[in-house]
Amino acid sequence: MTDHYQDTCPMPQSELIAEYFMEYRAQLLDVAAFLDRMDRSVEQDGEDDFRYQALLESIQVLADGQPGRVERMQMILSDQDTRLLEERDSISAYGAADASQQRARTEAEPAGD
Repeated sequence: MTDHYQDTCPMPQSELIAEYFMEYRAQLLDVAAFLDRMDRSVEQDGEDDFRYQALLESIQVLADGQPGRVERMQMILSDQDTRLLEERDSISAYGAADASQQRARTEAEPAGD
């Protein structure tokens, strides 16, 4: 399979590393610190939270070595709900899709014509 993004970055890998390594190193350390805080939390009551699960799923995508990581992670970390905000609750952004809420909406919607 050919990666349709191959050869689309104008910088050589060595320049990318020299320019951006420290920035992305810091961001990865931030993620690791968050995960460590989750592990050390007094109450282990968030492991089933859809946002935490989306983050863990995104980390797997990040490490899988397959092309298109940004797009795949963006879809995992995006709320796919297309209803207008007036039809939704008062919280406007979750940063991930809550699959249980989507299933409940789907089951509650009347069947089409």
